[in-house]
Amino acid sequence: MTEEIQKAIEILTGGGIVIFPTDTAFGIGCRIDDRQAVDRLFRIRERPCTQATPVLVSSKEEALKYWDNPSERAKQFMDTYWPGALTIIAPCKKNFIYSPIRGGGNTIGLRMPNHDGLLEVIRSVGVPILGPSANIHGKKTPYAESDLDSTLVTMVDFVLPGICLIGSASTVVDCSTDPYTIVREGAITL
Repeated sequence: MTEEIQKAIEILTGGGIVIFPTDTAFGIGCRIDDRQAVDRLFRIRERPCTQATPVLVSSKEEALKYWDNPSERAKQFMDTYWPGALTIIAPCKKNFIYSPIRGGGNTIGLRMPNHDGLLEVIRSVGVPILGPSANIHGKKTPYAESDLDSTLVTMVDFVLPGICLIGSASTVVDCSTDPYTIVREGAITL
């Protein structure tokens, strides 16, 4: 484990906010179970609390702790595309998940990134971490460290260096409806 990964784990575990590379783009995150950190993340990104944010997990088993009876299609997508650039939206266990994370709704978008360093971080923190792109809401998605907004960088506790292997956004699929709907076309074509 590198010193940088160790530092990211310590900061996230302690309720801090970290910018990190994923397989797709640079993300910004905090623990899923720390409401103060979640509120701070939404403030930093200027994201409306009515707009759900994606969450990154380290395993399929971890995802199933937060989803409430996901469809066979959701499980099939998970088996086929995880770890990878597919965010899957499914009904969630609402009482486990702070309202802004799910945009006040009944679903949550989860993804298991195909990025060894980040998976090590999430596993070590012990809970999923929020994983929206590391930008002010509505601004350009950063695919390289050089794309990061310098103001945003000063507002977080740490930036984990690294590279994004794909350099394109994840595909987002909503499996809370039947048939499923593609919310955003990204790195994976379904």
